[in-house]
Amino acid sequence: MKASLRQFTTFIGVGLCAVVIHYSLLIGLVEAAHVDVILAALAGYCGGGFCSYWLNRRHTFQSDRSHAEAVWRFAVVAGVGFCLTWILMLGFVRGLSIPYLAAQLVTTLIVMFWSFGAHKFWTFGQTGPAVAESIAIFDET
Repeated sequence: MKASLRQFTTFIGVGLCAVVIHYSLLIGLVEAAHVDVILAALAGYCGGGFCSYWLNRRHTFQSDRSHAEAVWRFAVVAGVGFCLTWILMLGFVRGLSIPYLAAQLVTTLIVMFWSFGAHKFWTFGQTGPAVAESIAIFDET
């Protein structure tokens, strides 16, 4: 439990770095370049995603997966997050007329929980003997 809490708080710290990139792109593209809000949100999501991969791999999950395996897994999880961002932003901004920054905040929180679970257990999850040891711990209790 303590290790999961540490992982989640580190994930949030990494997420804050990614959010700075995401929201900077979002606001800059909308306000300065007059890009459509939905496209700007998706561009911001991609920018934050690059930061997220490197920091989460190294600091949050300390994965033993090779980059070749982790990158494609990360891309799948990020792809689902991208689609969630698209659908939620469309619904909030266009469907419910919520201001784009408020909509992005709610969207970010929803996608954050999806991403944490998917990355913890699938993208950067333990491989090999570490998985067997984790399972053995549950069998003993």
